[in-house]
Amino acid sequence: MFFEGAEKKAEIQINIGQISLLKDIKDTFWQAMVTSCNAQIISSINNENCKAFLLSESSLFVWNDRLLILTCGETQLVNAIEYFIKKIGKDKIKQLTYQRKNEYFSHAQPSCFGDDIKLLSQYIKGNAYRFGELDGHHNFLFHYENNFIADPEDKTYEFLAYQINEQASNLLTSKGITALAIRDFLSINKILPDFIIDDYVFQPYGYSLNAIKADRYLTIHITPQADSSYISFESNMDLMAIAPLFIEILKPLSFDILSFNEHSFSNKTTLFKEANYLSKSLVQQTLPNGYHVNFANFILPQLEFTQPIQVHIEGENNAL
Repeated sequence: MFFEGAEKKAEIQINIGQISLLKDIKDTFWQAMVTSCNAQIISSINNENCKAFLLSESSLFVWNDRLLILTCGETQLVNAIEYFIKKIGKDKIKQLTYQRKNEYFSHAQPSCFGDDIKLLSQYIKGNAYRFGELDGHHNFLFHYENNFIADPEDKTYEFLAYQINEQASNLLTSKGITALAIRDFLSINKILPDFIIDDYVFQPYGYSLNAIKADRYLTIHITPQADSSYISFESNMDLMAIAPLFIEILKPLSFDILSFNEHSFSNKTTLFKEANYLSKSLVQQTLPNGYHVNFANFILPQLEFTQPIQVHIEGENNAL
């Protein structure tokens, strides 16, 4: 069974003097926005600073001055962005970034990054970049130009693991596995003491977690199937410091790190090189809005031959 785990991601910051997303917007608005991109809200948690929604495809986080939404599968996240712009108004938006990473089967998606930014460009003007090479892992990024200058302490991190080892895949696809067992496997309670946690095990496979504490958040999404395993971690905590633990647990054949405003990025990648991973792609750019973006793809060199994957002719077209 194949599922496209790669996420599309958007962050929108608004003028808090005009509206508070946390206080002035009802949950029915978020439900409609999520539905517009072909996803559903499963559950939610909240504290004084943040409300986190677990979705049928990834997550939505809402603070007073911003929102973060990630969706996977065949969702069209750009439709949710369009919904937000139409309902809330372009004049209230201070900053908007939209990201889309390379998919396993991009031809099975209802749109591509180019289609998405053409739609967004009907409402807002901005610049687009590709971080990474076309023949490997890469991220497309579009950002709205609106005379906005980012806070240098506004840091976020993404850690994306591919082709996890057989033992991890077998455990995460085992029949009847519980959310508690997955949290124990990933050492979540050790990493997130005193966090409010909301998680869900999908059938037949898959897992999502949202965790919040004050204004801090972490979200995890797991597609564990051996042929297309993919696990994503997104947070405003320093994932580069935590990543070695996840690497030891999952032993992926490759992983990506993407950060905003982590100026010690190069120094922190030393930990990955010590674990015998090689950097295949290193890209950095300071955007006109002040965000300093770093992207790196690391691979584990293969020293032994493996067998080819047999593709079933009668299987899904996107796998052929």
